[in-house]
Amino acid sequence: MTETDLPPRLTRLTFHGPLSEARAARIVDRLGRAAPARVLDIGCGWGELMLRVLDAVPGATGIGIDLNGEDLARGRANAKARALSGRVEFVEGSAGETSHGPADLVLCLGASHALSDEEPPQHTADALRALRRIVAPGGRVLLAEGFWQRSPTSAELAAMWPDARADEHHDLAGLVDVAVAAGFRPLWIETAGDDEWEDFESGYQSDAEEWLAAHPDHPLAQETRERIDRHRASWLRGYRGVLGMAYLTLVPVDGTV
Repeated sequence: MTETDLPPRLTRLTFHGPLSEARAARIVDRLGRAAPARVLDIGCGWGELMLRVLDAVPGATGIGIDLNGEDLARGRANAKARALSGRVEFVEGSAGETSHGPADLVLCLGASHALSDEEPPQHTADALRALRRIVAPGGRVLLAEGFWQRSPTSAELAAMWPDARADEHHDLAGLVDVAVAAGFRPLWIETAGDDEWEDFESGYQSDAEEWLAAHPDHPLAQETRERIDRHRASWLRGYRGVLGMAYLTLVPVDGTV
């Protein structure tokens, strides 16, 4: 079995999350106006948003940390294509075990679990305290974190991921309260829309769906079919319209660490 026989992975996604081009451009513009000299991306994946910030801020440097070597290789290739290789480093490792900071801008996009050993939702407060220690005075943190748009029903919870719980996430107001308690002020509060979620979820599955249509009898077809059918059911019957994604632009309060 060769590499070309295997289903491709996430090639239809620009960002590994429900984030539109329009929102990304606004976020990069907002963060870039603070002229960060050093950018740190926790759980970076292929670091698309970090690369866009570096592109927008001449001279800025970045470090992305992630456990997935395939995603890091994609990030390095994208950096090379944009002539950013000399200004960015992609490091394979655990964010919780890697020495990092302080940074003028810290990105933590759906990766708060990498900064805490606590169970949800306590891990969010733990991660925010860690981010407060990492960010430089006067810097910025961009946190992308899940929240409940409304309380999930028992049927919705049963359709989600294993052991999903109603107390697993804060609501939006509660999430912002946790950020404030950790020593931040929220400069900007925004949430992913339905179109962003649908683009992300469809793009997340699209490579495998097309591969299955062309390779229905492949040795890996049944396993792949079961995996993506399970994920689609989790989205459509479980967290669609229930789980939200907040993008919080945070500034540290002086003297609170």
